[in-house]
Amino acid sequence: MKFIAIIPARYGSSRFPGKPLAKLGGKAIIQRVYERVKQCFEDVFVATDDQRILDVVEAFGGKAVMTSANHRSGTDRCWEAYTRCGVKADVVVNVQGDEPFIHSSQLDTIRECFDQSDIDIATLGKPFAPADGIDALSNPNSPKIVMGKDGNALYFSRSVIPYLRDIPREEWLEHHTFYKHIGLYAYRTDVLERITRMPQGVLERAESLEQLRWLENGLKIRVGMTHAETIGIDTPEDLKRAEAYLLTEHN
Repeated sequence: MKFIAIIPARYGSSRFPGKPLAKLGGKAIIQRVYERVKQCFEDVFVATDDQRILDVVEAFGGKAVMTSANHRSGTDRCWEAYTRCGVKADVVVNVQGDEPFIHSSQLDTIRECFDQSDIDIATLGKPFAPADGIDALSNPNSPKIVMGKDGNALYFSRSVIPYLRDIPREEWLEHHTFYKHIGLYAYRTDVLERITRMPQGVLERAESLEQLRWLENGLKIRVGMTHAETIGIDTPEDLKRAEAYLLTEHN
């Protein structure tokens, strides 16, 4: 089975403009993401809407594709980049451009989800640990997943799911394993084309989670499990934390 990895990277982030080009340990964030992904996939492309990002990627020897600035999501940007890159694949892996610490094991896990022929889309989940605390579990910026016995997603939510009745909220993590959604996706190529044509659904509009559109339309999303820790970079403050984390990785 042929895989291609695409890394959407916009310049105009509201919370951190120019984020892909910000330096982390002397390298642009986008370069660190690209180099990690390149360890696992032969074909890797950055999908961007800005010439500055494209120039930086090509300068360090990477491949980039210029895409429209009007996409509503990284998923749509991935599809346009795939149609322009000149490589044909069975599965497109969508790696967020602000995950410079993504692990090879996570990329391998999402690839293995397609060993089963009935899977349309794959993503990752990570168990919350009791040490994470109720505040981390309750954070609406950290979506949660519930899955069926087959390992496929039943629902994603910004709320804590499931709700543990008759147990004090501060004790929930001691009585149940909750799962955090890790925003790494892979799609069969024909499925990626289909989902870019789907109108927003009621659930997606309610929670602002595009994967709910896919579930509403009956697609099967396999959830691979990871225990690896990563640090996504959304703000300049996150970059400072990432600098400290980088030092621990190298020690």
